[in-house]
Amino acid sequence: MATSTHTEVPSSHGKGVFPPFDPTTFPSQLVWLVLTFAILYALMAKVALPRIGGIIEDRQKRAADDVAAAGKLKAESEAAVAAYEKALAEARARAQVIATETRDKQAAEAEASRKALEDQLNVKLADAEKTIASTKQKAMAEVRGIATDAAKAIVERLTGKAPADAAISSAVDTALKS
Repeated sequence: MATSTHTEVPSSHGKGVFPPFDPTTFPSQLVWLVLTFAILYALMAKVALPRIGGIIEDRQKRAADDVAAAGKLKAESEAAVAAYEKALAEARARAQVIATETRDKQAAEAEASRKALEDQLNVKLADAEKTIASTKQKAMAEVRGIATDAAKAIVERLTGKAPADAAISSAVDTALKS
């Protein structure tokens, strides 16, 4: 038979108070609270906060530098755009001047060519008018002879007698003048 041995120690559960809530330990807890708070405050004030402040200042400085650099780049880009627009305007103006000069030059050349052609045509027209006048004069001279011969033949046939040459010439000249 085995005998059982009891090794448990009886304790008093429920008789004691949880130590942090024990009013007899409050003064020591308050001392430790103040001491811990003071140490944490000193560490934060001397170590952590200056580092955080430095980081914030660096970020602000970097942000300000970035804003300044962006402003500078914006000004440079605006200057480049202005220079580009100015160059473009100058190029357009030069192109307009060249186009106007070319148009005027071609118009002058066309006018000179037209004038030369007109002069050539006027010379040819004058020559043609001279030729026509000469031909007309020759034709009229021949017409007078033909008309005189025809009138003489008609009068001779109608009257049976040959008319006088002076009378026929006078009648033909009168008819040709009218």
